[in-house]
Amino acid sequence: EAVAAEWMLEFACSCLCRHFAEQSGAEFRRWRDVAQALINGLSEIPLHQKKTVYLCQLLIRIAQGKSLGLQFENDQRISPLESALSFWTLLEREEIKLEKLHEDIRRLIQIQIVAVYMENRYFKEAAEVLERLFTDSESDKPLRVKLATVIKTKDPYVPLLQSFSYSLLISKIKSYIELFMKENETTFLIQEATKQVASKGLGETALQNNRPVEVNENEKSNLQTKQRFVLSIILLRDVLGQSLAVNFAKSFTIFWFACLVYGTHRLNNMQNVGKDGVSLACNRRRQRWTCKEDLELKLGVKEFGVGNWAKILLHGNFNNRTSVMLKDRWRTLSKIK
Repeated sequence: EAVAAEWMLEFACSCLCRHFAEQSGAEFRRWRDVAQALINGLSEIPLHQKKTVYLCQLLIRIAQGKSLGLQFENDQRISPLESALSFWTLLEREEIKLEKLHEDIRRLIQIQIVAVYMENRYFKEAAEVLERLFTDSESDKPLRVKLATVIKTKDPYVPLLQSFSYSLLISKIKSYIELFMKENETTFLIQEATKQVASKGLGETALQNNRPVEVNENEKSNLQTKQRFVLSIILLRDVLGQSLAVNFAKSFTIFWFACLVYGTHRLNNMQNVGKDGVSLACNRRRQRWTCKEDLELKLGVKEFGVGNWAKILLHGNFNNRTSVMLKDRWRTLSKIK
């Protein structure tokens, strides 16, 4: 099971990198949940997979870097980007040599930590995080002085912040991902999947079936999910059948991974479906929050904690809301408070 979990984590990280680079939000979120579940299932991180785990955690936090309402650390002062910086530091330690790209990314994360606070008009927090970010070393001093000056202006659109923008940070992260993928382009499950496609003729079948048919987006999404679900089972059946001798461990691992992939997709769908079964994407007109909904949100946060918006949505009584709406409303309520 441990060996199978390592293969799956490598594969999940590969998918996470690809969808981050392609800016494929829905797919990135799906593989984010899979990768996070696999990481949480590790009793300890194998030495050879530290870099993989750190990169997954970095990408998850960079993708949510502008969402100050999200918490990844126990310390509520730590923003997603500041948490990302800690994993970038761990990643740098795993590198054989430090290149200019590493230094560029570090500086961009530091600048954007301050910039995101300023964009949200949290100038006091921006000043506080500056104290945590920089040491007293001479190499850090020039940037620290510049950022301190920027914070005093209370202007989030100064040239320094515009020149070292969030989009530039994303671009640099993509460059790093490209290097990482080149080093790890032949993960075991990818190799086996390639053999599977070739031996079963799945690629040819897909082409034959690729005829223009009128299909709505929901049916298309469900079909793709079922295909991924079936292929996951077939792939792991063959892989584990060759590699593991214990039938129970083999069956359990196949079932666990298949449920994990399919289950996270179903959870994402549940977040976007109302209690009457109607997709919220089709009925998401802007509407005022009622006092009753605010109370439900407060009770949900009290029970499940800030950041667990999916659970709060599932257990609360809300009128056609999504987990993102809950997060935004909580941020508004927090500011009012």
